Amino acid sequence: MDIGLAIRTIRKQKQITIMQLCEGTGLSKGFISNVENNKTSPSIATLESIADYLDVPLPYLLLTSEQRMNVVRKHERKETTAGSGQIKVQQLTAKGAMRMSIVELPPGASTGISKHAGEESHLVMQGVIRAKQGEDEETLEAGDSFTWNAIVPHEVTNIGNEPAVVLIAVSKELELDHLLDT
Repeated sequence: MDIGLAIRTIRKQKQITIMQLCEGTGLSKGFISNVENNKTSPSIATLESIADYLDVPLPYLLLTSEQRMNVVRKHERKETTAGSGQIKVQQLTAKGAMRMSIVELPPGASTGISKHAGEESHLVMQGVIRAKQGEDEETLEAGDSFTWNAIVPHEVTNIGNEPAVVLIAVSKELELDHLLDT
């Protein structure tokens, strides 16, 4: 955790001088300098005072760089294929147990029956699909959405005459993975 760097970065982004931060928080210049250089660990009360002056939530100062916003630019997306290369998958973003993808299925293509720990939410962006899970089966078209527990076998099939595009968000409960090994 690099609290000092976070404070310095925010302070500079907001064009606040160390002296202004000192005046606004009542802390000394030497203390602020030591905090920003990670030479001292401020108390929660002191961090709260700094966060208030910088107008940021206190928890933001406590995040590690891995916990902060993760941006993936369009040109940086990883693309893979599935289903004998017919299904195009663009990985939009992933963080911890959550990931989001855009899946393009040509007419007649299916994801095949799969199961895994976690939950999935789908938004049909284009085309017509059939979503099947156990005895449940629905026909969905552009604008429709659905969610299911992914540990139950499920399948998505493009039943339309044009490519189907589906936005999928997956939240994977990592501690449930062992249930699939049985």
